Amino acid sequence: MYFLVQANVYLDPDHYKIFDALEELNIDYHVINIPPTVERIDFETDRKDIFVYGSVTIARLAKQNTDWFPGSFYGGNHLYEVYSQYYGENLLNHNVSVHKISEELIWKKDEIKFIKPYNEAKIFTGKVFNETEWKDFVFEGLENKSNRITEDSLVQISEAKRTIKEARLWIVGGQIIDAGYYKFNDNAPFEENVSEDGLSFANEMIQLFNLEEAFVMDICLIDEGWKIVEINCINSSGFYPNTNVKSIIKALNIYFSN
Repeated sequence: MYFLVQANVYLDPDHYKIFDALEELNIDYHVINIPPTVERIDFETDRKDIFVYGSVTIARLAKQNTDWFPGSFYGGNHLYEVYSQYYGENLLNHNVSVHKISEELIWKKDEIKFIKPYNEAKIFTGKVFNETEWKDFVFEGLENKSNRITEDSLVQISEAKRTIKEARLWIVGGQIIDAGYYKFNDNAPFEENVSEDGLSFANEMIQLFNLEEAFVMDICLIDEGWKIVEINCINSSGFYPNTNVKSIIKALNIYFSN
């Protein structure tokens, strides 16, 4: 398989690991810069066995190249409105409402909300906001013409919940290839490897709905048990310091070469 990798991914300090993995595995690849305002990928090749990796922009634009396989998994089943029908109450944020970012929200006294982008995952990072923080964020986001936030950008809003620990899982062909914690809260004891009950929960979710041939699932433990935080497109999901990038690239190459 041939990897088309975006070079200018500045928000992920571990992005370089994909180049180390491709070199070690002796897999063919090409590095490309993708300007944020570009409307198509300026890249010519006779190969069709192409997998793209980088930002949401390259993942989205690669869908135009319908003859690339596997190309990009952007969109489709990754939309909350699709996968929520299968995962239901197994989602951390099961009950959500969708609004334009410019809409005035109703806030209770001292309320906090978890707010994230609805269909453009990387226009900002989802997190917990109070009323003042959200109003300031919206004002600055709309004033800043260099980002992709507009008055019509959709956001997904849900009740803020306390998580104990959170992990990212990389799934290829229905199998968990790599799993690692990226967040521990409060006094949660450190664990080097994701617990067996967390992996069992994830495998149950894959059996419930194997969303794509390759995708990323973030899970968390709360007082009520394990939940899915969100589903991410594997073509634009960032690595963490403990991510085994070599295993992921190897699994992708083997699975889609067959």
